[in-house]
Amino acid sequence: MLVSPPAPRRRRRWTYIALVPLLTLLALVAWAVSSPIGSSPDDDYHLPSIWCGLGDRPGICEQVPGHPDQRAVPDAIADSKCNVKPEIAVCQNRQAPPAGTMTPTTRGNFQGIYPPVYYSFMSIFVTPNVAATVIGLRILNAVIFVGLMSLLYWLLAPSRRRTLIWTWAIGIVPLGMFLVASNNPSAWAVISGGSLWLALLGYFESSGRRAIGLGILSAVLAVMGAGARADGAVYTVLAIGVAGVLSIDRSRAFWLKAILPAALVVLAAFFYLTAGQSGVSSSGFSNKDEVITIPALLWSNLLNLPSIWAGNLGTWGLGWLDTPMPAVVWVTGVAVFGAVTFAGLRSASARKLIALAAVFLTLFAIPMWLLYVSRAQVGVQVQPRYVLPVLLMFAGVALLTVRGRTFGFGRLQVAVIAVVVAVANAAALHVNMRRYISGLTVNDWNLNHYVVWWWSVPISPMVAWLFGVVTFAAAIALALWYIEVRGPRSSALDEPDDQPAVTAA
Repeated sequence: MLVSPPAPRRRRRWTYIALVPLLTLLALVAWAVSSPIGSSPDDDYHLPSIWCGLGDRPGICEQVPGHPDQRAVPDAIADSKCNVKPEIAVCQNRQAPPAGTMTPTTRGNFQGIYPPVYYSFMSIFVTPNVAATVIGLRILNAVIFVGLMSLLYWLLAPSRRRTLIWTWAIGIVPLGMFLVASNNPSAWAVISGGSLWLALLGYFESSGRRAIGLGILSAVLAVMGAGARADGAVYTVLAIGVAGVLSIDRSRAFWLKAILPAALVVLAAFFYLTAGQSGVSSSGFSNKDEVITIPALLWSNLLNLPSIWAGNLGTWGLGWLDTPMPAVVWVTGVAVFGAVTFAGLRSASARKLIALAAVFLTLFAIPMWLLYVSRAQVGVQVQPRYVLPVLLMFAGVALLTVRGRTFGFGRLQVAVIAVVVAVANAAALHVNMRRYISGLTVNDWNLNHYVVWWWSVPISPMVAWLFGVVTFAAAIALALWYIEVRGPRSSALDEPDDQPAVTAA
């Protein structure tokens, strides 16, 4: 017989559950306003693609007579790359053309290089006000992330909720924070890659309404990932495979449930094959280096490949890779990621290790192959954001709880992790803002000094930064404290509600 917890305890639990998503959203909003139009990678391509995601619309996206490969979009969108050329953002300070000027551009998804889902959805919310739309879409991505992860948390069994929280806590700073609150389609790829496998695992392990909810959520996450980027479709198939390895059995119920993941594989394959971006997997990127020999190329990339993985934790720059992160970001990021995932190996089974090996092989093979076909060395062409979804998946599988083999962290460990991750986020946000406000040649802790660029709002840069710092620190502290210290720690919570956890085969 299940006994409900006392009412005050339930109220405290729901207070934690409500506060963490709200604080996370507010922290992402600070990231959304931390940089100007055009600051995320290839925004001069993605913004016109969003503006034209629903076809031709007067004043938003217009045909260019005689040039089928071009579209006319607002000048601030077509020329948004001006923010990444100098040391500081100058788009808002240049001599802009009259309001309403439409400028032709060839940079956009006009030939179907990317899957259309992300651009079409975001295009629904485009307005004549360019700046307001750009910020609004960034915040929309943040809302989608927080909303879907909150729903996933609520639907998952208690032990799986713990995996979800730890995955994002150790893997989202700094690049994940920047991308989720950006206009880049990688935002959806990251959201999907970090959570689809877990949603499907919960779907296989549960029954009734919970299974239905997780099945629907899995379908949404799969469409988001595969519909945003071609490599997102590949990662969708990987996530389905991981969930299958962890859940497979000979029962009729399992194979009936497997119909949904099988359909999602077909859907992902459709998005991948119909996107021109998929051609990169066979031909590579442009600007190939034909001088270096193949053996030398493979050896160099083999030795330096971990740089791409660590780049998601701060060893590479943000934006167009032109905003280098200070050591306090990447040292703490790499240390926490490594320590926590390694601790997760205390809870292991044959299935878990097989799934983890498959994810690691993907983390290794995809960038190695892309570098090979591109004849490129680590440091060019292949960026960390391309593999961030797989890195998050790797962390999640490593932290998966296996029945009878639990692991945990003490109060001091939780406090140290929360503090250092919060410090890394604060430093990353400060540098990202400073780069555009005054340029990185200015070394001043006060962001209100030497302001060359900032939004036309009555909130100062320092207030925005402090807002992001405090809300993120509070979110991660509350989340980790609740799942490791304040939350119920009975052995029953180390297993899914409806079926046994991953067997120790």
